Amino acid sequence: MRNLRTVLWLGIMGYFNYLMLWITLQYIPIKLDAAFLNIKQNVVHLKHYQWAFFVHVFSSIWVLILGVPQFINSFRVLYPKIHQFLGKAYIAITLILASPSGLVMGYYGNGGWIAQLAFVLLALFWFYFTWKGFQYAKLKEWNKHQKFMTRSYALTLSAITLRLVKFGLVHLFAWGPMDIYRIAAWTWVLNLVMVELWWYFEKKNSSNRLFQ
Repeated sequence: MRNLRTVLWLGIMGYFNYLMLWITLQYIPIKLDAAFLNIKQNVVHLKHYQWAFFVHVFSSIWVLILGVPQFINSFRVLYPKIHQFLGKAYIAITLILASPSGLVMGYYGNGGWIAQLAFVLLALFWFYFTWKGFQYAKLKEWNKHQKFMTRSYALTLSAITLRLVKFGLVHLFAWGPMDIYRIAAWTWVLNLVMVELWWYFEKKNSSNRLFQ
């Protein structure tokens, strides 16, 4: 059963990482009218927005990929040095590049102040959870480290869940695109709720392990 969960995790994440990588590659070579930037022509002329956008796009894909093996318990046990190396890379990229650039992008987000607030809070919580996970690792408080890094990666996965929710809402409701975007922007809250429910049931079962 545990091996099946691991295989499912790798299969699902492999598929979605492939899709996100394909999206990222649309911006190579760098163009200011490619894909998402087509609807950001009102701000794409701003140099700081350009830097924030491309830093975020090219750093976030690595954060997404690096986090995948970190939640497989057998990987952590068998390859602790690799786990530590990937974890440090995840933390560094998130804190230095992905989260700060996401904060700038959030300020200019589509959908008005409702969506902008959602993206700004997402960037701040992403930074906070990652930083706390890093601090607890330094203190060797592994249980707290694991919980905060799980929360951090749940926010990393909001890049995927946001698109899934948008896709679902578009096909289910005849709402305007910005109305859908305002709802999808808050999808990260659902990710965190799911994580907290996971930990609740793990505690209920007297186990704090994600995968075996």
